[in-house]
This record gives sequence, structure tokens and C-alpha cells, in this order.
Amino acid sequence: MTTIPSKSAGSGRSQTWRPQNLKRPEVLLLLMAAAVPLSFATWQALLNNFAIERAAFTGAEMGILQSLREVPGFLAFAVVFVLLLIREQRLAYISLLLLGLGTAITGFFPSVIGLYVTTVVMSIGYHYYETLQTSLSLQWIDKAKAPETLGRIIAVGSFTAIIVFAMIWLTSDFLSLDYVWIYLMGGGATVAIALVAWLGFPQFPEKVEQHKTLILRKRYWLYYALTFMSGARRQIFIVFAGFLMVEKFGFDVGAIALLFLVNAAINVWLAPKIGRLIGRIGERHALIFEYIGLIGVFVAYAFVESAVVAAGLYIVDHLFFALAIAIKTYFQKIADPADIASTAGVSFTINHIAAVVLPAAYGFLWLISPPAVFLTGAAMAGCSLIMAFNVPRHPRPGEEVLVGRIPAAAPAAAE
Repeated sequence: MTTIPSKSAGSGRSQTWRPQNLKRPEVLLLLMAAAVPLSFATWQALLNNFAIERAAFTGAEMGILQSLREVPGFLAFAVVFVLLLIREQRLAYISLLLLGLGTAITGFFPSVIGLYVTTVVMSIGYHYYETLQTSLSLQWIDKAKAPETLGRIIAVGSFTAIIVFAMIWLTSDFLSLDYVWIYLMGGGATVAIALVAWLGFPQFPEKVEQHKTLILRKRYWLYYALTFMSGARRQIFIVFAGFLMVEKFGFDVGAIALLFLVNAAINVWLAPKIGRLIGRIGERHALIFEYIGLIGVFVAYAFVESAVVAAGLYIVDHLFFALAIAIKTYFQKIADPADIASTAGVSFTINHIAAVVLPAAYGFLWLISPPAVFLTGAAMAGCSLIMAFNVPRHPRPGEEVLVGRIPAAAPAAAE
């Protein structure tokens, strides 16, 4: 047992440190955040090269795969019904296990159908975990600390991703490991961490009992709208920005992994600072800044002819993702605490409505005009910018929006 000096004023005593001090909700959230990129970053970094080299994908198949990947996200609302049988914390562990399993077996199925099936398994785990992580974070973290803590969660995930991308770069460029082994290592590591978390942490009590039914409230309408547009716009980056690098500029696995590594390294340093910045300037200003920047990035994507410029745009585009914390903390400030679990599932479904349709549709549009794909992304960012101006400077229940406000006294049953 180790003793450390107490920092309490006037206390001449030493404070005893025990391992139980680490068994806190915040530590569990950070540990699970580290588990996700071990699988998802592996899957993401290898996807375009694996799909093109081993499964002979074109833009059309890639669009279909990405649409299939988003189906579990679209069905995330069903998590509220699963919570009738399994507690949120335990379901988060099961979701991590599915994420790791789906990634680990991907390399064994180098075909169109095989990649579709393993992607769906991976995606069920990923999307259900992301839904639960949002819910648990907003329940366990105080509002004043939420932006910075969510930034730290992103930073931990990014730090883990750095390790993953570095390992992929080394194993593919220097050790020439086959895709099978790289997928197996990434997915297996996630499974191992999920088991450690399950066996090593207690079940934390709910501060507020969560509703176990689907809830849609009129006063959350702006949150729903921002979430929908975020999902539609994000798909263009996730699906086609990386595909552009491989198809147009010939980036290999090592180059893509190195690009992801740079993104992750910047996020480790920047994400907590962005969280603190959002806490200071508020969600309104953070979202306005994000959407103005994204308009410029998407327009530039449409006409880029330089691999170096395209890589720079990819890095800048990725950095704006951390500002999406503002949507979550905006909801935390306006929400009834008992609505958080249900609304996390509903909002994830809303986020993925467009995501199910757009990748496949845009896959065919890509065959006709790649610039048109990115120009529509700029238009979506413009719509989001207009909505961001409707976010109050100090959102709270009864003051969720500036225009289109639902009276605070309206009973919840009427919603």
C-alpha cells in the first residue's frame, strides 16, 4: 500500500491511495474509449486498400458497404428495449466484444459478401457502444465538467489510434504482415480490454432512473435537426474523403495509416483544449465556427488536384469532429436527466437516417461526378450553420432555441 501526502488545507495527515480509487466511472469511460480505436481504427485504416485489393470493390460496392455499416446505427433506438433486459453498463461491454469480434474475423473473408457480413457484425458493436457511451457519459459526468471530460475521452481514443496506426504502418511497410493478422490483433485487443473492464469494475448505480421507452420531445427539435445534418454530412467525409485518397491519389496502406496517425496525434493535444474552449465560449459559437470551416473544406475537396493539399484538407476536416462535442453538451443542458438513455438511442437513429441511404446513392453519384459529392456536403454544412444561429447563448430547459420555442410550462405528456 502506498501513501501520498494529502493536499487538504490544515490536514497534517497522509492520504492512503488504494486501487479502488481507480474504479470510478470516469476511469471506466476512458478505458472503454481506448478499446474502441483498437478495432475501429484498424478496420478504418485497412478498409479501402483491403476492399480494392482483395475484394475488387468499386465506388458502388463501397457505397453499399457503408450503407450496410450504418444500418445498426439507424436501429440504435432499439437499445432502449434491450435495456429492459440488460443494464446499460453491461450492454456496453457486450457491444465492445461484438466490435472486437467483427474486426478480428474480417481478414478471413476477402470477398464482397464476406466484407459486408463482417462489417455489419463490427458495426452492431460499434454503434451500440457509441450510443451507450454517450448516454453513460452524460449521466455520470457533471454538466460543468462535461465538455472537458468528453474532450479527454476523444484524446484517449486518439492516443490509442496513434498506436494502432503506427503498428499498421510498421507491420504493413516493414514486416509485410498479411491483412488477416493485422485485423486479428486489432480486434483481439478490444475483446481483451472489454473482458478486463467487465471483470474489474463494479456496476455503478444510476443517478436518475432512465426511461425504458422511446421518447420524442418537441422542445428537443433543434437537437434532433443538428444531429440529423451531422450524420448526413459526416458520411461524405468517412466514405469518400478516404476513398478519394486511394482512388485518385494512389495512397497505399502505409500512407493512409500515417495520415490517420497525424490526425490522432493532433487530437490527443487538441481535443481537451476544444472541450475547455466550448465550456468558455458556449455551444452556439463553437457550432457556428465548425460549420463555417466545413463549408470551406468541402468546397476545396471538390476541386483539389494535389495529393498534399488533399491530405491537408483531410487533417483539417478531421479536427472539426471534436467540435461536435457541442451538440452533446447542448442536449445535456436542455434535457430532463431521465431522458438521456432513451434520447441517446433516438438521436443515434436520427443521425443515421441519411447515413443508411446516402453512401449507396452517393456511390453511384461518385461514378458520374466526384466533385458533386463534396459540393452537396458543403450545402449540408450551410444548412447546419443556419440552424446553429438558433442555439441560445445559455441553453437550458425552457430556453432550448431562440426561434420556435416550446413553452417551458408545457407538460411532458403533451409532448
